[in-house]
Amino acid sequence: MYMDRVGTSVEDEVSSELSRARILITGLTGAAGVDVARTFADLNVRLVVHTTELSPDLVELFAFLSQSASEIRLHTLDISAANAAARFAQTSAQAFGGLDAAINMTSVSAEEIENIQSDDDLHTLIESKLAPLAQLTRVIANRMCVVMSEGLVLNVLSMPEPRDSRTAAVAGYVRTALAAMIAEEARAWADKGVRINGVGPRAYFEPSTSGAYLANEPDVASLALHLASRRGRSLSGYVFDACGLDD
Repeated sequence: MYMDRVGTSVEDEVSSELSRARILITGLTGAAGVDVARTFADLNVRLVVHTTELSPDLVELFAFLSQSASEIRLHTLDISAANAAARFAQTSAQAFGGLDAAINMTSVSAEEIENIQSDDDLHTLIESKLAPLAQLTRVIANRMCVVMSEGLVLNVLSMPEPRDSRTAAVAGYVRTALAAMIAEEARAWADKGVRINGVGPRAYFEPSTSGAYLANEPDVASLALHLASRRGRSLSGYVFDACGLDD
């Protein structure tokens, strides 16, 4: 619906606006968040980066980000549990005296999909992915309110592109559950100037040209910039479709 407004020129339009903005990125891995981190760092923002994957490539990326970001903090705590995510959100929100935007990233892997044998397995998997995102969202939004700062929380839940009806059904359930969480949190914070949006999997496995969707990491980065800027301040409660970000 809104993807026609998001383009590769967004970075140029918002560079001065977001310079030295306080940005949190969680769940960074070699496969998710690299373009998002680079794009924001290039705008001279103050970055708080969270990862549990300290591979040589990510260590090199962090050194690269340090050259362009105004300031940068790195955290490697395990925040896969909801309580740990809440504690981390409190700490990260205090790093630069508050946050202007947070991009939280998680994923459902092909192996996790294969291990689903029952409805209970599916419910348990989705709960394990959404509970940390919900806690991050609530604590970060609350901290924004405490310091009287408008802001954005963007939750990105990706999975491999569906290849058959079974994986398409899983993707559909994931997106529905994410959309329900986003809608609830967006309503809760709407009158406090905090916008809550999401990116979820597109639940189709047959070729389709209908509807716009995010096709790669640069698309996610452009969307995040758009939503963090003044141009995105009317958008809250939306879930944008992505296709195969983890492929």
